[in-house]
Amino acid sequence: MPSPDDAPLPADRFLNRELSWLDFNARVLELAEDSTLPLLERVKFLAIFASNLDEFFMVRIAGLKRRHSTGLTVRSPDGLTIREQLERITARTQELVQRHSDVFDDDVLPRLEEAGIRIVRWDELEESAALRLREYFRDQVFPVLTPLAVDPAHPFPYISGLSLNLAVSVHDPDTNAPRFARLKVPNNVPRFVPVSGGRTESTAVFLPLEDLIAAHLNQLFPGLDVLDHHFFRVTRNADVEVEEDRDEDLLQALERELARRRFGPAVRLEVAEPMDPRILEVLISELEVSPADVVHVPGLLDLASLMALYDLDRPELKDEPFVPTTHPRLSEGETPKSVFATLREGDVLVHHPYHSFATSVQRFIEQAAADPDVLAIKQTLYRTSGDSPIVNALIEAAEAGKQVVVLVEIKARFDEEANISWARSLERAGCHVVYGLVGLKTHCKTALVVRREQGVIRRYCHIGTGNYNPKTARLYEDLGILTADPRVGADLTDLFNVLTGYSRQTNYRTLMVAPHGIRNGLIEKIRREVRHAAEGKPAGIRIKANSIVDEKIIDALYAASRAGVQVELFVRGICALRPGVPGLSETIRVRSIVGRFLEHSRVMSFVNGGEDEWWLGSADLMHRNLDRRVEVLLRVCDDRLRTQLEETLAPAMAPGVRCWELRSDGSWEHLEGRDYQAELTERMHELAG
Repeated sequence: MPSPDDAPLPADRFLNRELSWLDFNARVLELAEDSTLPLLERVKFLAIFASNLDEFFMVRIAGLKRRHSTGLTVRSPDGLTIREQLERITARTQELVQRHSDVFDDDVLPRLEEAGIRIVRWDELEESAALRLREYFRDQVFPVLTPLAVDPAHPFPYISGLSLNLAVSVHDPDTNAPRFARLKVPNNVPRFVPVSGGRTESTAVFLPLEDLIAAHLNQLFPGLDVLDHHFFRVTRNADVEVEEDRDEDLLQALERELARRRFGPAVRLEVAEPMDPRILEVLISELEVSPADVVHVPGLLDLASLMALYDLDRPELKDEPFVPTTHPRLSEGETPKSVFATLREGDVLVHHPYHSFATSVQRFIEQAAADPDVLAIKQTLYRTSGDSPIVNALIEAAEAGKQVVVLVEIKARFDEEANISWARSLERAGCHVVYGLVGLKTHCKTALVVRREQGVIRRYCHIGTGNYNPKTARLYEDLGILTADPRVGADLTDLFNVLTGYSRQTNYRTLMVAPHGIRNGLIEKIRREVRHAAEGKPAGIRIKANSIVDEKIIDALYAASRAGVQVELFVRGICALRPGVPGLSETIRVRSIVGRFLEHSRVMSFVNGGEDEWWLGSADLMHRNLDRRVEVLLRVCDDRLRTQLEETLAPAMAPGVRCWELRSDGSWEHLEGRDYQAELTERMHELAG
């Protein structure tokens, strides 16, 4: 009898990853549309939707266009050509942008006005307010504006990515000739100019900066007649591709590419409706975009700037302030405990943001830096905050004479410049700084502390799913394990030797490490569940990830489903797997939770014949993670921690939880119910006493 792996698989078994990402952003938009949420939380989700879409075009659409320009006929795993993908993305994007504008203009803006927060246009201002703003324009805005003419002597100017601009039509009465000019809205002046009120008052009125500029165009073009103006915004390819050469300094190569990124080709042109077709034609021609790259936006452009409104001091319009708890094993009442003494008693599972990052992971590094018995600290840094207490602690450790080794991933997208700066600061302090392996990004989240205790060397470790960033640790849901397990310490020692030296080790005791071990390791565990099911033993698979795209892993999950294995997937973002297809994935269920916190942890659970096996780490199930990054998954060996993971993950997949479930046709159904994140917050506070 043929095994499930031998049966033919349908050609349409994969969903398109780009359209699946747009579906994720649509779930963010649904939160902005949810009238039961506090008003400024809805404003926040409007801003997040816009910011997400910017990055999607800068990276994903830019990548598709780059491949399309090669002229090769390349099909995605779901069978679409690049042209077909771009056409579907364009249609879906325009639909979402319309919804985005509608909810802001028709629902959120009126509610903001009822709450005393108004965004007004110039012609709505009272004379006294207009007078004050004329002075503000003269003193604060006019000096930084630079109108750029377009004529035979003045070529079409460079338009920077994500900048807001005015296309201005003027008439020269001396020559009777029409003229065209571009004016950039400065990004170092507040986008929303206060008209009256203040951030701590119950009433606040704002004027968009572009409206203020438009009202004073005559001052910028004296002697000419201003005929018309239109707002537009350009998105450029912002992905950095570094040609890595073993003989070239990676830092210098990356800095060169960052300088080039400013001049990446345009991939999207947003125009505020209505726009003069002649002006639009000029922009399309000069920016070298196609009409399909034009997104028509009703109302204001760049709603990502709405985060400025979210920052208003109006607590009654926001969620209740969230206060993380200190993990109960890391303190005695209000007194912090030694992390090292705690870990000698057993492993600790920290769950951010519910558990405080500052009193767990950050304290672990800070105590190590200050402890005279600590000999060495080794750590990977992918992203961190502007004022990083982790980096400061590493610098203090190096200055105190400890050996400090830091792998700084300077190719972390959009954090390249910040990470280069951190790398140089660490080097100046005497840390050994390395930049990873040629051709790979180092995405794993690992820290190793080597300590001498009564003449014996002991190693303490942290392995997590999130970055060492105290700011995002308050917003991103992530898991991490603090442990003194000698096997984990030996594995991290070996891993750092790979990252910093010439070791080619690929096998570990408690770790799976990409790019060599995670895909094959997970597929083998999935197949093991198939064997257990065939033998009548308990079998089941649960995976929580940001994205599931890898076709080999998806096919292995399909094989498990056809063998009768129950598969539960908790996927925040992209999912290319079709659940619930008869004969293919009937036992697979896919759920997404999008809420106050960004679900970011990656956890895998296998029933394993009744001996449950749990893994957590940094890897999503995507090609880039499994093939082009150094990723780590840690096997959770402590029984107490496995129980805690079960208590964390099971409620997310339980009936009656507010979530979105993926249907076999690729659509997502929104199910109302209990707030999983709110329940988890309450539970963590109860456990903390």
